[in-house]
Amino acid sequence: MMIVTGGAGFIGSNIVQGLNVRGVSDILVVDDLSDGRKCLNLSDADIHDYLDKDDFLARVEKGETFGSIEAVFHQGACSTTTEWDGRFMMKVNFEYTKAMLSWCVARKTPFIYASSAAVYGMGPTFREAREFERPLNVYAYSKFLFDCHLRANMRGIFSQVAGLRYFNVYGPREQHKGTMASVAFHMDTQLQNSGRLRLFEGSDGYGPGEQRRDFVYVDDVVAVNLWLLDNPQISGIFNVGMGRTQSFNDVARAAIDWYRRQRGDHSFGGIDYIPFPDHLKGRYQSFTEADLSSLRAVGFDRPFMDVATGMTRYLDWLHHN
Repeated sequence: MMIVTGGAGFIGSNIVQGLNVRGVSDILVVDDLSDGRKCLNLSDADIHDYLDKDDFLARVEKGETFGSIEAVFHQGACSTTTEWDGRFMMKVNFEYTKAMLSWCVARKTPFIYASSAAVYGMGPTFREAREFERPLNVYAYSKFLFDCHLRANMRGIFSQVAGLRYFNVYGPREQHKGTMASVAFHMDTQLQNSGRLRLFEGSDGYGPGEQRRDFVYVDDVVAVNLWLLDNPQISGIFNVGMGRTQSFNDVARAAIDWYRRQRGDHSFGGIDYIPFPDHLKGRYQSFTEADLSSLRAVGFDRPFMDVATGMTRYLDWLHHN
């Protein structure tokens, strides 16, 4: 059996889909369905069972085994970067993940978990080393602190443990995330509603809409997770991004171009640049770019999708599902 925590969420549900493609349906999904809309991410998936995250943790802390477990994909977390309730964040992200790690290590079960590129703060270097890590909010700190916990204990662990620092992930099954959904999702909504996109004016030396991020399509994120499943000898903390930065203008142009092709109207769409918010000045990542040296060094050689390819695939999915 596979266990996917956060299995009804964005990345977790895509991992479930990826396992299904391999013919694997013996999957225990763990999540919190207080927001019942998330169940729609699994409506076309095949799983064995579901457990609420609190019930699952209680059983883990009692030492239950759940039978023969091939691997745990721990994607469950509070990922709201604007959440400042530190007690809640540390309990859900840090303490929960520590409990899961201990449970997996005791059983020598591969443990593949979601970290975050947020640990790097403002950058400008995005490499998996302590000197480049400076989280700027409690979400990022909770992820950072668990990575530190793992590093301190890695020598005593003899089963696979892999942490994946996701950069700006976009793609299917994120619609439940609301304001925390990707810029790609929000651009589609804006084009449907008004035919125009809103991007920030220049900041930090970048021109209007030229702030740059490492946008990574969710299928590529799933591919890394499943590759680690196939290579249980590999442990460590790895960046997961395209490895090449692209601008918000690039994402906007890809979205507008898709709409123009669909409508047969090459005049459709446009971009409006709005003032950069004062409350984000000095706290906004105007540049991110994953250093993929560590991931490539352990043997993951699959290329990642660029924005034009990923946006086409995503918008096709959004408008045909």
